[in-house]
Amino acid sequence: MKSGGSSFASPTKRRWRGLVIGVLGLVFLSMLVPLVFLLGPHNGFQSPGYASEQSSVSNPIGRYEKYSIADTPNQSKRDRSRHVDDLVRRLAPTITKDLFKKSMHDSKNETISSSTVSSTDQKRGSSAPKREVPRSSPSKSNTSVGGPVHITDSPKNAEESGNQCELKYGSYCLWRREHREDMRDAMVKKLKDQLFVARAYYPTIAKLRGQDKLTREMKQNIQDLEHIFSEATTDDDLPPHTKKKLRSIEAVIAKAKSFPVDCNNVDKKLRQIFDMTEDEANFHMKQSAFLYQLAVQTMPKSLHCLSMRLTVEYFRSASDVETSLSEKYTDPALHHYVIFSNNVLASSVVINSTVMNAKESATQVFHVLTNRQNYFAMKLWFIRKTYNEATVQVLNIEDLNLDKDQLHPSLPVEFRVSYQARMDYLSTFSNAHYLLPEIFQNLKKVVVLDDDVVVQRDLSPLWSLNMGGKVNGAVQQCSVKMNVLKSYLGKNNFNENSCAWMSGLNVVDLDRWRGLDLTKTHQRLVKELSTQDGQNEAVALRASLLTFQDLIYVIDENWVLSGLGHDYGINSQAIQRAAVLHYNGNMKPWLEMGITKYKHYWKNFLIKEEQFLSDCNISS
Repeated sequence: MKSGGSSFASPTKRRWRGLVIGVLGLVFLSMLVPLVFLLGPHNGFQSPGYASEQSSVSNPIGRYEKYSIADTPNQSKRDRSRHVDDLVRRLAPTITKDLFKKSMHDSKNETISSSTVSSTDQKRGSSAPKREVPRSSPSKSNTSVGGPVHITDSPKNAEESGNQCELKYGSYCLWRREHREDMRDAMVKKLKDQLFVARAYYPTIAKLRGQDKLTREMKQNIQDLEHIFSEATTDDDLPPHTKKKLRSIEAVIAKAKSFPVDCNNVDKKLRQIFDMTEDEANFHMKQSAFLYQLAVQTMPKSLHCLSMRLTVEYFRSASDVETSLSEKYTDPALHHYVIFSNNVLASSVVINSTVMNAKESATQVFHVLTNRQNYFAMKLWFIRKTYNEATVQVLNIEDLNLDKDQLHPSLPVEFRVSYQARMDYLSTFSNAHYLLPEIFQNLKKVVVLDDDVVVQRDLSPLWSLNMGGKVNGAVQQCSVKMNVLKSYLGKNNFNENSCAWMSGLNVVDLDRWRGLDLTKTHQRLVKELSTQDGQNEAVALRASLLTFQDLIYVIDENWVLSGLGHDYGINSQAIQRAAVLHYNGNMKPWLEMGITKYKHYWKNFLIKEEQFLSDCNISS
C-alpha cells in the first residue's frame, strides 16, 4: 500500500510544481514588461515614426534658417543656448515696432517649445508645418545666414519716409540728410551691441537659483558700460580700460549663454529695449529739429556783433553828415527799389548785386526800411559805402508818422506750406508792405525786393511793363494752388485753380493801389480773419492772398528762381538763367546752416573791404 501511494503522489506533486513555476513566471513577466516600456525605448532606441516626426519639426524663424530639433533628448545645454542666441540675434534687428506691439499680446501662443510640438506630432502621426515670424521687408541684396541683417527701405518707402519727415520737421530733414555721417566708431558700436545682449539675458539669469555671483557680475558690467556711455559717444572719448571692459562683458555673456534661458523672457526684454530705443530716437529727433529751428531763426553772433559795432561807431563818429538827396528820394521819374530788412549784410548784397548788373545805376534809388534797433547801424554802413552812382536811403519804419492803429509794422514773413507729402516755403507781404502808399506818397511805381535775393540781370525792363490795371506784378508759385490753401482761406470766394503768388521780386503800381484802397481792404480782412483764427501768422497769409485776389500780374518765371534756401536739387543751369535768385526757406546764405553749393552766388556781391567784418569774424 505504501509503495502504491508513493507512486500515485509523485506525478501530482510534479503537476502542482509546474503550475507554481508558471504562475511565478507570469508574475515576473508582468513586472518586467512595464520596466521595458519605461526604460527601454528612451535609452536604447526610438521608433522610426517618432524619429522622423520629431526631426521634421522646424524652427519658427524658418525664413532665416531651418533648425531641426535634436534626435536625442540628451542635447547639451550649450547647443540649446546657441540656438537661443541665434534666435535673439536674428529676431532683434528685423521686426518692426508695429509687429512688436501686435505680437506682445500673443507671444505665448506664437512661441512653441520643442517638447510640445513633438508630443503633439507623435499623437497626430504627421510632421508639423513650418511657421514663420513676419518681418519687415529686407533689401534686395541677400544676407548670408549668420551675418548681420541689414534692413533698408525701398526707394519708394524711403521717399515716403523722407516726405513725412519734411511735413513734420520742415527743412531740418533736408539739412540732416545732406550732412549725415557714417558710423565710424566701431568700438562704441560693439560695446552698445554687447550692452543690449547683456540687458536681454540679465532678467533670466537673475531668476536662476544659485547664480547670485553671475547675476552681480552681469549687473556690474551693465552699470560700467552705462557709465562709459554717459561720458563718451565716440571712440576718441572712451577711457583707456575700455578693451578690458569689453572682454569682461563678453565673458559674462558667454557664461549666461551656457544656461538654459526662456525665449519668452529674452523676447520680451528685446521688445522693451527696442521701444525704449525708438522713443529715445524720437526725442533726439525733436530736440535736433528744435535746435535747428533755433539756429536758423536766431541772428548769428557775428551779425549781431556787426550791428552793435556799427551802432557804437555811428554815435562816436564826428562826420555825421548825410548828403541831402531829398529830391531823388521823391522823384517819380527814377527807378525806386524798396527793401525791408534788419540785416546789414543782406540788404547790402541786394543793393550791390542790383547795381553791379544794371546798365545805368544813376537812375536807381534804394529805400531800406528797418526797425529802430538796426537803424543807426544801417545808416552808418550805407554812409560809408558807395554803390556806383546809385542812391540809398535808410528809414526807421517805427518812427514814421503813419496811421498804424490797425497795422503793426513788421518785416517780411515766410510760411512753410505742407500738403500731399510735399513742402514749400511761401513768402508774402507783411503788414509793413501795406504802408507803402503812405510812405512813398509821391511815387507811382516801386519794385519791392526781399533781403534774401541776389540779382544777376538788369532789372530796368520791369519799369516798362504794362500791367493792364493789375496792382502787383509777381511770379506765381503754381506748385501751391489756392485750393491747397482752402483751409487757410476759409469761406471767402476765390478761384481754386489759381496759383499762389510769391514775394521776393514784386512790381507794385502805387497809383492803382491807392485807387482801389487796398490798404483799407487788407485792414478789413485782418479784422475779420482775426475773429475766426487767433493765430497771427495764419491771418497774415490769408489776408495777403485775399487782398490781391484777381489783382496779380504774372511775371515770367525766368525772372525769379526760388528755393535756394531749402531745395538741394536745383539745377546749376537754371540758376545761371535766372535774373533773380531767391533764398526763400530757413537755410539763408549768411547762416552756417545755409546750403553750401549756393552760398558763393551770394558771397560774390559781399563787400569784403571792411574792417568791421574781420573784427566780428565774418568770413567772406
